[in-house]
Amino acid sequence: MAAPLKLGLIIRHLRPQRRELLQGAVALVVVNLVGVSLPLLVQNTVNSLKEGFSLPQLLQQAALIAALATAMALVRLWSRVLVFGAGRQVEVTLRQRIFDHLLKQEPGWVQQTGSGEVISRSTSDVENVRRLLGFAVLSLTNTALAYSLTLPAMLAIDPWLSLAAIALYPLMLLVVGASGGRMMGQQRQQQRELAGLSDLIQEDLSGISAIKIYRQEPTEQEAFTRLSDRYRDAALALARTRSTLFPLLEGISSLSLLVLLAIGSGQLAAGSLSLGGLVALILYVERLVFPTALLGFTLSTFQTGQVSLERVEELLKRESTIQDPVDPQPLQVVSNPGAIRARGLRVRYPDAPSESLAGVDFDVKPGELVAVVGPVGCGKTTLARALGRMVEVPSGQLWIDGQDITALTLRDLRTKISLVPQEGYLFTATLAENLRFGNPQASDSELRAAARQAQLEADIQAFPAGYETLVGERGITLSGGQRQRSALARALLVDAPILVLDDALASVDNRTAAAILQSLTLNQQRSVLFISHQLSAAAACDRVLVLEQGQVVQQGHHRELVSINGTYRRLWEREQASQQLEAA
Repeated sequence: MAAPLKLGLIIRHLRPQRRELLQGAVALVVVNLVGVSLPLLVQNTVNSLKEGFSLPQLLQQAALIAALATAMALVRLWSRVLVFGAGRQVEVTLRQRIFDHLLKQEPGWVQQTGSGEVISRSTSDVENVRRLLGFAVLSLTNTALAYSLTLPAMLAIDPWLSLAAIALYPLMLLVVGASGGRMMGQQRQQQRELAGLSDLIQEDLSGISAIKIYRQEPTEQEAFTRLSDRYRDAALALARTRSTLFPLLEGISSLSLLVLLAIGSGQLAAGSLSLGGLVALILYVERLVFPTALLGFTLSTFQTGQVSLERVEELLKRESTIQDPVDPQPLQVVSNPGAIRARGLRVRYPDAPSESLAGVDFDVKPGELVAVVGPVGCGKTTLARALGRMVEVPSGQLWIDGQDITALTLRDLRTKISLVPQEGYLFTATLAENLRFGNPQASDSELRAAARQAQLEADIQAFPAGYETLVGERGITLSGGQRQRSALARALLVDAPILVLDDALASVDNRTAAAILQSLTLNQQRSVLFISHQLSAAAACDRVLVLEQGQVVQQGHHRELVSINGTYRRLWEREQASQQLEAA
C-alpha cells in the first residue's frame, strides 16, 4: 500500500506543473522517435554503399542524419529545460509551504524538535524532492520511451539476435532491486546524521558565550568530531553501495554489446544479416546502454527522493496544537479595553507530571498595573504564555474584554496583547528595525517615545550610530538590560491594550525598573501584568497576585500582604535579607 501512496504524492506535487511536464513529455517522444529513426537511416546508407551509392547521395544522406541529430539535441535540451524547470518550481513552492507551515507551529514544538532537524528537512530534503521530480522523472520517462520505441525496431531487424543482446538486461533489474532497499535505509541514516550535525552547529553558535566561559571548546570539538564521523560513515556506506552498483550495471551493459558482436558477426558471415542491420543493432544497443546504466542512479535518486518526500510530508502534516476556532467570534471593540478575567484556569504541558496552573482565579481591570510574583516553578511564565495562547488553554477559563480567548482567532487575540519574555529575541538588524518589528509603519517620533518610556533612549544616544546601530545575532552586541529594554520598547510601539512583562526586567536594576513601571502607569489605557521576582518593583504596582503551586494563594496591595504571614511576606523578607547581604 505504500507505493501507491508515494506515487500519489509525486503526482500531487507535479500537478501544478502539468503544462510544462506535458510539453516536456511530447519533446521526449520526439527525441526518441528521431533517435530510433537515425539507426534506420544509417542502416539504409550502409546497405546502399554496397550497391554503388554516389557521392552526392552519400553527402545528402549524411546531411540528413546530421540535421536530425542536431534537431534531436535541441529538442532534448528543450525537454530538459521544461522538466528540470518544473522540478525547480516545485522546490520553490515546497520551501514556501514549509516556511509558512512552520510559522503556524507553536513555539514549544519548534524548540523541542530542534532547529537542525527542521532545517535539514527544509533544505537537503527539499533538494532531494526536486531531483526526484526533475531528474528522476525525466530519466525514468526517457528510459521507458527508449525501450518502448527501440525494442520494436530491433526486433524488426532480427528478433533472436536482439533478444540475445538484451538477455542480460533483466539481470540489471535484479541487481538494482537487491541494492535498492539497502540504499534507502542508508539514505535515511545519512539524513538523520546530517540533521544531528546541523543541530549541534546551531546550538553551539547560539551558545558560543557559554562554551567559552566554561572552557568547553574541547568537549564540543569532540562532540562535533563524533557526529561528523558518524555522518561520514553513513555517507561512505551509501557511496560504497553506489560505487559497487553502477560499475556492475555498466559491465552488464557492455556484455550485451559483446554478445551482439559475437553472434552478429557469425550471421553476417552466413549472409543472414546485412552489414547495415548489424550496424543499426549496434547503434540501438548503445542507445540502450546509457539509460540502462543510468537506471541504477535514477532509481537511487527516485528512492532517495521518496524518503525525503516522506520526511517533508511528515513535517507538513504536523498540525499545531494551538489552532484558530472553527467558528471564531469577531473581535469586539470596547471603549475601555484591557480587562482580564480567569476562572479555574488550568494548563498542563504534555508529559508533565502535574498542572502548571491548577485552577487560577483573578481579575485585572482596564488600566490596572498588577504584579504576579511567586517562587520558582509556581506557574508565572505559563500564565504569561496562556494569555497569548502560546500554550493551549481550555475554553471557558480565560477572557479578555469579556471574550473567551479560545473563541478568537490567534491574530485577533494577539492584537490585544504585547508579551515581553525574559529573553526577548533580537534579530540581526539595526536597532530601529528591531524596535519596529511589531509595527513597521511606526514614525520616528513614536519610535523615540517608546524608547524613552523603556528607559532606553539615553543608551541609544550613546551609541555612535544611534538607532542605526547594528544589533548582532540575538542582540549579542547589547548588554542584558539593553536587550530587555529593547524588547520592551518593541512591545510598547505596538500599543496593545494589555502588556505582559514575563520577568522582562530581570536584568534591569531596581531603580530603572521602578522608573519604567512609573512611566507605564502614566498610560491609563494600557493594562500591565508585571510578572517578576523583583518584589521591590512589584511593591509599586496597584495590586499583587501571589502564585504558589499553580494557584493564586494571595492577592492585594503590597502593604496589606507584608502585614500578613504568608508566601508574599516570606518572599519579601528573603529579598530584603539578600539585599542587605549584598550591601554589606
